[in-house]
Amino acid sequence: MKAAVLTAPRTIELVDAEVPAVGAGQARLRIVQCGVCTSELDLWAGRDPAGLPTRIGHEIAGVVEETGPGVSGLTAGQRVAAWVPGGGFAEQAVVEERFCVPVAPHVTYPAVAEPLACVVNAVELTAPALADDVVIIGAGFMGALVQMVTGLKGPRTVTVADLRPDALDRAAKLGATRVVNTATESLADAVGNVTDGHGADVSYEITGVSEGLRMAGEATRMSGKVCVVAYHQGGTREIPLGNWNWMAFHIVNAHFRDIDTIMRGMRAGMRLVNAGILDVAGLMTHTFSLASIAEAFEFASARPEHFVKAVVEPGTL
Repeated sequence: MKAAVLTAPRTIELVDAEVPAVGAGQARLRIVQCGVCTSELDLWAGRDPAGLPTRIGHEIAGVVEETGPGVSGLTAGQRVAAWVPGGGFAEQAVVEERFCVPVAPHVTYPAVAEPLACVVNAVELTAPALADDVVIIGAGFMGALVQMVTGLKGPRTVTVADLRPDALDRAAKLGATRVVNTATESLADAVGNVTDGHGADVSYEITGVSEGLRMAGEATRMSGKVCVVAYHQGGTREIPLGNWNWMAFHIVNAHFRDIDTIMRGMRAGMRLVNAGILDVAGLMTHTFSLASIAEAFEFASARPEHFVKAVVEPGTL
């Protein structure tokens, strides 16, 4: 089979790789999609080059081709999404049955499962209450998912902030009460206007930079919640900790390493997608063949206008 290997910064090579034998409790998948995750971009760009060469890709979905001994819940031809630690940019993968979740026939973006799991777990841990005022700082792919899942919790208002007009237009179409271009407008003032001066009950920071954290603190009410969803890779971040102490914020770290937690989020998220409660199809804006994976990473890094998510589809030419 063909598989992608990150051999050096900004250098991805396709190699011939052996498909591992299918063992007990495992299934072999023909991979149909693998998403390009923001968490992989630092490694690709050379900002975190340790451990190269390596096979990358962890947002996978595919079709079951073969099952091993002891597998009872999967059958050949079944569509599934799966959790894998890497190696997802390939034509095939062997995965644990317990790490697979079913995908309904109508779902066109099944590889959303892993990032959606992160968002489901983030929202569940943050636990916005009915009629809360919510702020989302960062209206990219993960911001859109956070907005969609938080919307199911019944917020009173949702204010979305970003620098990109196209991202803010998308947030408005997803039902945001207020959108704020922080290049020209104060987020804290806008949130004050929609919350009668109280500030947000919950703020999600999804920018990955210090400025996003600063704005989250300014927009959140006393004893409110600040949820860090973004990956803060490379260097350090600075916050006015004395003010955050005084404001008695509840800080939520929305990053999860426990596999049972990840799988619980993946199952819940895909139940919503399979039922049609969450329609995520519009977030997959650019698809690439496995041979064009380098272009996929360039797009994900550059984020041109109207870009949301790059997905590699190994079965395409």
